[in-house]
Amino acid sequence: MQRIDEFPTHELNGVKYRIGRPMPFGAEVVSDNCVNFSIYSKDATKCELLLYHRGDKKPYLILELKDEFRLGSVYSVMIFDIDWEETEYGYRFDGPNDISQGYRFDPTKILVDPYAKLVSGCDIWHQYTYEDSNFKRRGRIIREDYNWEGDRPLEIHPEDLVIYEMHVRGFTKHDSSGVKYKGTYAGIVEKIPYLKKLGINCIELLPTFEFEEFIPGVSKDCCNYWGYVTCNYFSPKTGYAYSGPQGLAVDEMKNMIKKLHQNGIAIVLDIVFNHTGEYGDEGEYISFRGIDNRTYYIMNSDGTYSDLTGCRNTVNCNNPIVRNFIIDSLRYWVSSYHVDGFRVDEAPIFVRGQDGEPMLSPPLMESLADDPILSHTMLISEGWDPSGLSTIGHFTNTWADWNARTRDAIKRFIKGGAESGPDIIRSIEGSPDMFANGTPASSVNYIISHDGFTLYDTVSYQQTHNETNALPSPMDHDYDNCSWNCGAEGETDDKEVNALRKRQMKNAMTILLLSRGIPMFLAGDEFANTQYGNNNAFSQDNEISWLDWNRLKKYKDVFDYVRCLIRFRKEHPVIRREIYYSDYNSSGYPELSWHGVKAWEMDRYQPFLVFGFMYAEPKADFKVKNDCFIYCGINSHWEEHILQLPIIPEGMEWRIVLYSGDENGKMKGVVCKDSIKLMPRSSMLLIGTY
Repeated sequence: MQRIDEFPTHELNGVKYRIGRPMPFGAEVVSDNCVNFSIYSKDATKCELLLYHRGDKKPYLILELKDEFRLGSVYSVMIFDIDWEETEYGYRFDGPNDISQGYRFDPTKILVDPYAKLVSGCDIWHQYTYEDSNFKRRGRIIREDYNWEGDRPLEIHPEDLVIYEMHVRGFTKHDSSGVKYKGTYAGIVEKIPYLKKLGINCIELLPTFEFEEFIPGVSKDCCNYWGYVTCNYFSPKTGYAYSGPQGLAVDEMKNMIKKLHQNGIAIVLDIVFNHTGEYGDEGEYISFRGIDNRTYYIMNSDGTYSDLTGCRNTVNCNNPIVRNFIIDSLRYWVSSYHVDGFRVDEAPIFVRGQDGEPMLSPPLMESLADDPILSHTMLISEGWDPSGLSTIGHFTNTWADWNARTRDAIKRFIKGGAESGPDIIRSIEGSPDMFANGTPASSVNYIISHDGFTLYDTVSYQQTHNETNALPSPMDHDYDNCSWNCGAEGETDDKEVNALRKRQMKNAMTILLLSRGIPMFLAGDEFANTQYGNNNAFSQDNEISWLDWNRLKKYKDVFDYVRCLIRFRKEHPVIRREIYYSDYNSSGYPELSWHGVKAWEMDRYQPFLVFGFMYAEPKADFKVKNDCFIYCGINSHWEEHILQLPIIPEGMEWRIVLYSGDENGKMKGVVCKDSIKLMPRSSMLLIGTY
């Protein structure tokens, strides 16, 4: 027996329909041949639904949703006998068009449903399917029937994460990647054995929500490669799917996540809710601008767009409708895609009120803190924006923050910046001074991200080399890269310079992976990938941005060193402490102690270039097989130094685990008695056991 509310009551041009269900928003398959459409607009005076046969330039149905199809500010309709797999759809809205009041309705514009679960029109990377159409991006309808085979988000404890920041396309697009499906979600699946060998257990993907690849008014050779120009917040980037032209991007992305989870690798998505791809006052109509402009954007007093993001518009995140939209989006990605977490681009937007000013108790933050679906979801903040607002350490302890102080301190210290020494110590501790109400896992420690030089370029270039960037930005010229080229600019045949660069990369990774907090590094840094001195490759879809896997063989010793550090970190829970250390544990030693050239003698508050630190890890406290001590000596001076080793219990001895000056690994396992000798700009990791 068919439900009475699923019988058609109206018909137009042979298409049967009836009043729909106002919730949920979006297009939902009700039965095999019936789809419910629902959309919100507070200020519209007219709403039309347009249906297209897939690939057609003109709609086969234009249906005006009159007042009987509106409940409150929601328009909904149920369409019958629809081949939803071969259907594309959009909306047109009419209403006031008075920019001074923030109204921008235009009934000639066909708009994408903000809740569309798939968007067609750019199914092949950097190609418009409907370039000569007035409706370039179109909503597609999907059915939530993917077979997850029992998969769920991994819920790895934050302190156990090792995050690997990655661009979907750039990770495997280079011919040297050796994968079949280059530059796609499927290509990442092919590289899972490599990720497992490296030892990371979390990848953080640069934006994968459907985004605008083309920059308005600029040559098509220039693209928004990084993806920080979102067009839709519920659909995956179809251009990242080899199956995108077949309409299977959703399944391909879900399959990638399932395969990653099966191999113990979590996934964090970089999300952009601070601005949209509609740009500024002369920008394109995609969704929000033509559906309910005043709801979705923060306005200046004259109705123009407020620009607190540096991207020409600012999303009105604490408007009740937008707040619910954001929560709905995050819930959807967690429930439908099993995403483990999110990194929020320019996260201070979450605390700005509808006037753009910071709020003491932002409703959005309260909603996120108490949300039943997101309660175990990792939330990571980029805690600053171009307008100068910083929220680092201000969010609840369910959040973590990218720690830019750690980034700059490590870069400056390894090149000889003694003034950064005290910050290095605070970073190794997990930055308790920054996260007084949190834990070490509140700090995402990193040296390199997609912004700025790669790790190799940080030790190989003194100046930026962004001559090929089509759109220069302040970062191209006025950005402090904290870099040092080790004596030669760029590639060189000088053996001493190249050996020093390898040591410097290893030194940086040593500090990063032995520090408390969540370590993150950029894909390719483990084998010295280069962007040839470009520190702002946001528009470079070419070998500048693609990982060159040939360098894995050339820099195998760097890869092996990083891999060993990750394994060592996993083996020693004292490094991954859930709470800030206390003075002493059951070993009778301080859990984390600081040492100068002489053991136990160090002024951590004065500039320095040479120091050591030691973890005490008793099996009684950390449930490990044996008591042990971990010592790391760091020499950022341009001269050799001898460091006295701390005395440990009788019967124990110090053995070398890693030495950045040992390219061939010959010193691994060597016993050290009273001291170690560190060559200029080098680091050494030792373990003390019976």
